Amino acid sequence: MPVVLSATWIAKPGEEEKVREAIEHLSPASREEPGNLYYQAYQSPEEPNVFRIFEIYEDQDAVTAHTQYPHFVTWAAGQALPALEERRRDFYQTLDY
Repeated sequence: MPVVLSATWIAKPGEEEKVREAIEHLSPASREEPGNLYYQAYQSPEEPNVFRIFEIYEDQDAVTAHTQYPHFVTWAAGQALPALEERRRDFYQTLDY
């Protein structure tokens, strides 16, 4: 069953560009992952330090694999996450009616 992930990244003051740059590299590479069905990042126009990433994966194994790919290690773990004040991840399961 597909897994939906809604991530909220709140950048530390002055780190918005570093997070944005990481997302610019992370997004296209994440869309190419075998288990990824959808990946879209957003930045709040009212609060430019708030980024949201909406992701859909084929299953939990694909979510786990996402964090192991070189692009995640470099751009998310290596650049964006250290620049964050807060990181939230909410997981959902799809309802196939």
